[in-house]
Amino acid sequence: MAEHVQPHGEQVGAVHAPIRTYLTVWGWLFVLSAIAYFVDIVHLTGWLKTVLLTVLALMKAGLIMAFFMHLRFERLNLIYALVAPLIFLVAMLVGLVPDGVSVLLRR
Repeated sequence: MAEHVQPHGEQVGAVHAPIRTYLTVWGWLFVLSAIAYFVDIVHLTGWLKTVLLTVLALMKAGLIMAFFMHLRFERLNLIYALVAPLIFLVAMLVGLVPDGVSVLLRR
């Protein structure tokens, strides 16, 4: 059964967030990007900088997926989209950190 389309191209029953919502999300993305920039300016070193930048990137990715990819209505897909890369990150760390430590100790 075909969906009814309005003359100006929108589907009947399509849910659109108000522009205020998108501007608020844009503002939060701007603030999180500014915080990431200042974390880099402060010249934090080691694991603290890495953890802070990773957390900020995950927060920004979550906002983008939830609002601009419309996954906030699909909670399970949003969780999968956030957890899958995190599992991949942990697997990469478990696989690569021992090799990096061995190279560091040989120098």
